[in-house]
Amino acid sequence: MSNPVKAGVYKRRRRLVAVAILLIIAAILGYSNRAAVRSAWDIFMGRDYTGNGTGLATLVIKPGESGLAVASDLEKLGVVKNADVVYRLIVSEGTVFYPGTYQMNVHMSSPAALHLLADPKARLVDHVTIKEGLRIGTVLKQLSEATGKPLSAFQSAASDLSALGIPTSAPNADGYLFPATYDFNPDDSAQAILKQMVDRAYQELDHFGVAVADRHRVLTLASVIQKEARQSADFYKVSRVFANRLKIGMKLQSDATVSYGSGGTTVSTTNAERANPNGYNTYVHDGLPIGPIGGPGSLAIDAALHPAAGSWLYFCAINLKTGETVFSTTAAEHAVAVAKWRAWMAANPGWNGN
Repeated sequence: MSNPVKAGVYKRRRRLVAVAILLIIAAILGYSNRAAVRSAWDIFMGRDYTGNGTGLATLVIKPGESGLAVASDLEKLGVVKNADVVYRLIVSEGTVFYPGTYQMNVHMSSPAALHLLADPKARLVDHVTIKEGLRIGTVLKQLSEATGKPLSAFQSAASDLSALGIPTSAPNADGYLFPATYDFNPDDSAQAILKQMVDRAYQELDHFGVAVADRHRVLTLASVIQKEARQSADFYKVSRVFANRLKIGMKLQSDATVSYGSGGTTVSTTNAERANPNGYNTYVHDGLPIGPIGGPGSLAIDAALHPAAGSWLYFCAINLKTGETVFSTTAAEHAVAVAKWRAWMAANPGWNGN
């Protein structure tokens, strides 16, 4: 017969082992989910809200701001109930914050608030794309429309070249506002926005190894190439034409510079405009114009620095819709191309596109 005493002891030991295993499992689960457990406890104790909240609040995270400061701001805005609770969660989860303006709700649970901050859609930005070749007046207008800030604010900021890091010897800020897609914070000032664009232009020039002393010259040449070239491969050919002309002391004779200096907007220029002695007129003056005539992009900058090989001294777009351009070495060859352009213009009356 079996011993009932031993059997009872054996059963108790099994129960104790089972209980111990359950406690160990509970401890492991509790540790691995300690944030959730602590969150539930904070809610139970009334130190945290529940759910995703309601209403709206705007949180601004400044560059270099600590998690403690963010937690404090969240409490002050009424987003979370207790800064200590959300800060403890920030530390335990190793949350990383990015500067910007965020659209939050009020009365959110701490986990929900941090989850929303990690959502790119919560960040408020003014999204704007500035295309290559635009003149500064158009760029400032587009920035004003995208950000809702007064055009006058951008015009005033653009006039302070020194504050933007632009040489005060430059005629204006044209060409220094790099064309790209930007996401600006709503609280960025007009000056801060323009400074970011200037810095972006310098980053591009640095990428190509352009010395600081050569920035203005490169941007100026690139801006003319940007306006004159129509197809990607032609950027480098146009650059070569200008390089060849500069080498032999031949005027650039760019209608784009004439149009810019006279305030025109068409590819064609008049005799009076080509005779105007303003500093941008490369029919009148030798060398490059006094400054950029628009915002050159990366392709134009690369072309300015790396012209194609060739002996061309002339180019003429013979089809402004397709961008087909003829490059010539002699004046006689160029005259033939000009005749084709005039024939195209006659067949397309009223064409004023750039």
